[in-house]
Amino acid sequence: MAIQAINPANGELIKSYQEMTPAAVSEIVSKTHAAFLQWRTTSFAHRAALMRKAAEILRSNAAGFARLMAQEMGKPVRDGIAEVQKCALGCDFYAEHAERFLAHEPVATEAHKSFVAFNPLGVVLAVMPWNFPFWQVFRFAAPALMAGNAAVLKHSSNVPGCALEIEQIFQRAGFPEHLFRTLMIGSRQVDAVIENPHISAVTLTGSGPAGRAVARKAGEMLKKTVLELGGSDPYLVLEDADLELAATVSTRGRLVNSGQSCIAAKRFIVVEKVREEFEKLFVQRMSAAKMGDPMREETEVGPQASHALRDALHQQVEASIAKGARCLLGGRIPSDAGAYYPPTILTDVRKGMPAYEEELFGPVAAIIPVRDETEAIAVANDSVFGLGGAVITRDLARGERIAADLIESGCVFVNEPVRSDPRLPFGGVKESGYGRELSSYGIREFVNIKTVYIARPGQA
Repeated sequence: MAIQAINPANGELIKSYQEMTPAAVSEIVSKTHAAFLQWRTTSFAHRAALMRKAAEILRSNAAGFARLMAQEMGKPVRDGIAEVQKCALGCDFYAEHAERFLAHEPVATEAHKSFVAFNPLGVVLAVMPWNFPFWQVFRFAAPALMAGNAAVLKHSSNVPGCALEIEQIFQRAGFPEHLFRTLMIGSRQVDAVIENPHISAVTLTGSGPAGRAVARKAGEMLKKTVLELGGSDPYLVLEDADLELAATVSTRGRLVNSGQSCIAAKRFIVVEKVREEFEKLFVQRMSAAKMGDPMREETEVGPQASHALRDALHQQVEASIAKGARCLLGGRIPSDAGAYYPPTILTDVRKGMPAYEEELFGPVAAIIPVRDETEAIAVANDSVFGLGGAVITRDLARGERIAADLIESGCVFVNEPVRSDPRLPFGGVKESGYGRELSSYGIREFVNIKTVYIARPGQA
């Protein structure tokens, strides 16, 4: 079976790749396990030197990698360059901090010595999505490799070129040949890879159904998993918000990656008192975003990753309008070639509409009017998702209280769009998944947290 990369801006075939056979996949996993057995004995200093080299390669080739992302999944090149630079930052972060994060932790007991050690697990299978084809991979790979693990990557089938480039980055940086390998396979082979005895753990970023399928199989095999799934992030615009700031933050949050992000702003929960003015400013900001060829530097909104995804998004918009939502902006499929969808704003969104209940994975904003802060918090939490969220208010103490104590999600930002950061843990609750990536918490997901107890002479 062929794996095809198709340019979503024009529908043209970029390149076709032959899917690996099960035997070839098994051989690669075996070689990766063998590489792990050697790699786990290396020093943090050695690993860090190679990880910093990977960061150098990323930075020096950022423009080329950005063009590849633009071709395969439609990301505007300026966003792609920023993504590659973030990958380099993540590599440098773990090169600097991994040894400290995984240092033995002494624990006072009656023993001569007792402490907690952190040992690598083995080969980690990563099932990754197309929307951030470099960052999603590096945010798991940098900590996993620095911890002494090895990895095999099953990337989304529409970004095969990105997957192979990432493998080459690690090899060019000097990592062992088989320590990080790309498996050119479709989803049908994932279960067999999880069953492979050399696979020790699985991490997946993707849809809820994909997460359930991987968790089911990994659970059957008693293998650790980390899942980062969908999101329908609420942005609360309170009555004391700076509305100019609110419109800017909301636009940035909604249009990140042309709207195709799990942590993009999706539900805008606006107190009725400021709703009219917010809507006016929001329409101005969203309508000013330049949609077009992702290869152009000025483009802010590129095509959706495929026509099928674009059409599914439009069906959600139409179904919401049919149930009473009003369209303030966009909402129509352009006549031009390519999988484009314009920045769109729906208002009067209510419970029971797709724009309220479902994840809108594209540049569509759903405005949900509420009476006050109490109702805003209730609506924010009235979702199966819990990945991110934001609170926009002039009262920072109020924003902190709501963010820290009242919103059910893995992260909440005050007066800023949600984003991931190597220094902070990232992940969700409810149907947005479990486990954490990034920071010290992320690197400890795929290690054996081991108790070591050394008795005093004659203690027994």
